[in-house]
Amino acid sequence: MTVGKRRRSLAAAAAVLGGVLVLSACNDGDKGGSASGSATQQSQAQVDEAAAQKTSKAQITISPKNGAQNASINNDAKVSVTEGKLTSVTMTSAEGVEVKGDIAADGLSWKPSGPLKRATVYKIAATATDAEGLEAHENSSFTTVSQANSFIGNFTPEDGSTVGVGMPVSINFNKAITDKKAVQGGITVSSSSGQEVVGHWFNSTRLDFRPDAYWTEGSTVTLKLDLDGVEGADGVFGVQQKTVTFKIGRNQVSTVDVATKTMTVKQDGKTIKTIPISAGSPENTTYNGQMVISEKFKETRMNGATVGFTDDDGKGEYDIKDVPHAMRLSTSGTFIHGNYWGARSIFGNVNTSHGCVGLADVKGAGDPNQTAAWLFDNSMIGDVVIVKNSNDKTIKPDNGLNGWNMSWSEWKDGSAV
Repeated sequence: MTVGKRRRSLAAAAAVLGGVLVLSACNDGDKGGSASGSATQQSQAQVDEAAAQKTSKAQITISPKNGAQNASINNDAKVSVTEGKLTSVTMTSAEGVEVKGDIAADGLSWKPSGPLKRATVYKIAATATDAEGLEAHENSSFTTVSQANSFIGNFTPEDGSTVGVGMPVSINFNKAITDKKAVQGGITVSSSSGQEVVGHWFNSTRLDFRPDAYWTEGSTVTLKLDLDGVEGADGVFGVQQKTVTFKIGRNQVSTVDVATKTMTVKQDGKTIKTIPISAGSPENTTYNGQMVISEKFKETRMNGATVGFTDDDGKGEYDIKDVPHAMRLSTSGTFIHGNYWGARSIFGNVNTSHGCVGLADVKGAGDPNQTAAWLFDNSMIGDVVIVKNSNDKTIKPDNGLNGWNMSWSEWKDGSAV
């Protein structure tokens, strides 16, 4: 063998042996694992464990969810936490105005101190810590229901008021209600007397509540509006959450007899005064029926043009700018009021009005000894005035607060629940 061949053979053998050694080293690593591979796995586990130890266990939940639309202005906004305590909650409007709120004493929840504004974007940023003092953070942004997508109910009587036994709870909604059952289901009216109270829909925007007979004198009536989030029409939601209470005063019912031209005032069933009156003339008769005093004015203007009584020139047949001691009995313009312009001889003798019930009075409403002044001072919103023996029809139940002119069965038929 030549020297060149010998060298090439040795080089080839070395290459083969080297390859074997390399392959053996790789095979050994696959079978038993190498020191460097084990260290890599252990260090990754340690990193994962360390990361877990550095993450707070506190879990924050914000309502409404991020990006929510048509959120309630009363109940939706809230923050809660588990496995930790809230340390900071900040709520701001899109304009940067901060909303006041309170973290509960136990640190587990937060809510705004009052209702939110409609059609407003709000942001909530919350921080909590767990038992190890590690912090967790959560953020959310949502938009409250807009004016166009919400409805409210304007109600009477007012909270804390004292009213007569005939006063219904009357609610007028600012948008037409199509799901009457859902809306009525969110409203309750109850009396401390235990009387059954039922709601009646006159139309798509008006819902009244009353018992079978007049309210029990001295009782307390409670109205609860739980309409927040209730869908009253397609895409239109309620926003009210309110409780209202009012008291029923003494039982006063006054009866106007158009034929005898007198009014008999009774309290708790006993006659306390008989008053001569002048009701509607034969051409302009007074409605019959049970009517409820809905407003009181010491003085007010009465213009015939506003209720259809006009001359040929289109002006009102009358325009009295200072009618004294006026109390409204209907939406259409029926009042019981003082009359200073008529002769004293008409009261108790002749019916001369345009449909109202007139009592003797003086200009300026300054004499408390006048019969109109006495009735005004001794009447309250919700008192009942019954008119009988007129040649007119019975007033419609929805013309004012006059649902008492429906039978109880008719009234209940108008309930949606």
